[in-house]
This record gives sequence, structure tokens and C-alpha cells, in this order.
Amino acid sequence: MTPPAPIDITDPATYANGIPHEVFAEMRRTEPIALRMYDDRPFWAVTRYADLVTVTRDPVTYSNARGMTNLPDLTEEQMNARRSIVDTDAPEHIRLRKLGIPAFTSHKVRSYEDVTRDIASAVLREAAAKGSVDVVQDISAPLPIRVIINILGVPPEDAGMLVQWSDELIDSTGVPADAYGNITPLELLPFNAPASHALFEYGRMMRAERTTNPKDDLTTALVEARYEGEALSDYDFKNMFHVLVFAGNETTRTAISNGIKAFIDNPDQLELLYQRPELVENAVEEIIRYATPVMHMRRTATCDTELAGMPIRENDKVVIWYCSANFDDAEFTDPLRFDITRPVKPPQVSFGAKGPHHCLGAPLARMEIRVLLEEMIKQGTRFAQAGPIVRTG
Repeated sequence: MTPPAPIDITDPATYANGIPHEVFAEMRRTEPIALRMYDDRPFWAVTRYADLVTVTRDPVTYSNARGMTNLPDLTEEQMNARRSIVDTDAPEHIRLRKLGIPAFTSHKVRSYEDVTRDIASAVLREAAAKGSVDVVQDISAPLPIRVIINILGVPPEDAGMLVQWSDELIDSTGVPADAYGNITPLELLPFNAPASHALFEYGRMMRAERTTNPKDDLTTALVEARYEGEALSDYDFKNMFHVLVFAGNETTRTAISNGIKAFIDNPDQLELLYQRPELVENAVEEIIRYATPVMHMRRTATCDTELAGMPIRENDKVVIWYCSANFDDAEFTDPLRFDITRPVKPPQVSFGAKGPHHCLGAPLARMEIRVLLEEMIKQGTRFAQAGPIVRTG
């Protein structure tokens, strides 16, 4: 009898009810470096925490640039058009990271806190006034996009437009290919979305404006950043702007959405947070672990090697699964439990393991979630599920 085919962990339908924890637990136990298929090409699925850390901390053997970091294979032309800081290796990655760091130092992130608190407080008050809300539309979506737009220095009258473009990066169904004056083939744009063209052009406009009229905002910090005397090129700037609008919005939105769902499912944890507000920092890390906003990321082997006893060949696709590693019971006690008292070590790996590719915007995401929790404590915000959960894939 032919054994059943393994469950397709790349199929969005597999996540219809959330992360398939039983599937990943079985893979970690029996096949932690598993050969799987995507679009008729094999890849190695790395599901254990320790192995994910090994891959993440060895960018020489496991490249972000070769093949880039998404599962689909791209042509050389597509890669050249789409490449951002995420899809680079040293020395290019070091250069871009050094240029981006001034915008995300601890001092700079602290300077964003007051506006974040004002936005979080207003969002919660507006939601409470409504009574029955869509958590995503009324809380977790408006907070991060309003924050990133504000700290970028986007004029208030343009905010709605950038929110629309950001949403269309996730779902551009029904948007014409030539929207926003786009003439670039969609396969050469991130997410195949005309909104990417719009964001690129808007980023260029913001750079030109801040070059002649600098302000105390994130865009100016990027314009003025220098590494070995060099500024961001036009290409790098527009890609950095695009990454900030999307990553500074979508991942935090997902973390907050899943965090609120976790509090709904575990009301004792929300009550504990209110009784012990000193647990806020722990709660932030647990929300990020439990939500795991980015499910996976690809690397490509640059040489023949071995990972946990499995032979990896040069140019093999190696895909690290954060949504498995964050629930590895070899690292986390009772990992499926949402527990805001959980020790912060070992650290969650939603932003990647510590190393050269650790998420540049992680301090901003942590600050936004922390401020939201602090404002929830102040306002005594509580949640109860009033309808079915609708997941997007």
C-alpha cells in the first residue's frame, strides 16, 4: 500500500485553521530536515529551532541573495528588479543595514513612542465606543500603518492613499495592471502589484522633497544616512521605502491580530497582565512567538554541505519554518500554551535568530505592541469573540 503523500506545508489551505502544529511536531520528530516539493522543484524544509538558528547564522553557506528569500523561483531579471535589503548578502547587506540602522537605533525608536501612544490610545477609544468591532480593521490594522506613515513624515492628506497601497500589496485582486501609471510588467514588481510601482514613485518623491527640505522624520534619517561616505542609491532608497511601508505594517498587524485572539482564547492571561503590568515586556515576546507573523523564509545553499546529518547540495533551496521553530518543544516548555510569564530565553525567532539578518525593524514592532498593551491596561480593554474568525492566506 502506497503511504499517503505528506501534507503540503506550502498550501495556504493547510493554514485555514491556523498553524498546523501537529504536522510540524511530527516533522520535527521524524523528519526535521524534510525534502518537499513546491512548483515541481524540491526544497528542504527546516523545522527545528536549533537547525533554523544554524541556517540563519551562517549566511555564507545559506544565501539570501542567491535565489532570494521567497519560495517561488524567479528569473534573473525578476530578482534584479525586486531585490531589497532582505534579499542581499555581505558586503551589500552590510552596506544597506548600516544605512538603515540610524532610523532604528534605540534612541530613534524612543522618539517614535509618543506618537505611537497617541495613536494606540485613540484606536482603542474608538473601538470601545463602537462596542462590536472587527479587530483587524479597527485595531491591529490602523495602529501600525498610522505609526509608520507618521514617522516616515507622510503628509496627513496622503495617509489614506498609502494605506490603500499597503493593502493592495496583500491583495491586488481587481486592480488593473496599469493602475497608478504603472508600465512595468507585473512579474518585475514585488507582490506582482501595481501598488509597488506607486510606492516606489512615492518614495522617490519623498526623497527629493526631504533632500531639499529635511525634517525630523524617518525619511530624512534615510536620506541623510551615509556608509563610507555613500548615501542610499535611488534604487536602494525606493526599495527601502517599500519595505518599510509593507513590513512596518503587515507583520505588526498580524502579530497584534493573533495576540488579541490569544487573549480572547486565554482571558486569564489578559487578567494576569492587568494584575501584573510588569509582565508587559514578557507579553510582547510571547505575542510575537505565538503569532509568528512570517511563516517561513528561503535560503539557497552556496556549496555542498550537511545539516543535521542530511546532505545539502549547492543551489538546493533550504526553507526555514519560523512557525515550527517557535513551537519546538525541545526549546519551549508547553509551547502550544499562550503564557505571558514564559521566560524570554530561549528567544522567539519570529524576527530571525540573532545574526546579520535579524529584522532591522524589530525594535519598532516591539515598541508598538508594548505601547498598545500599556494603553489596554490604562483603558481596561477586554475582548470577547462575537463572530467567526476569518483568516486570510
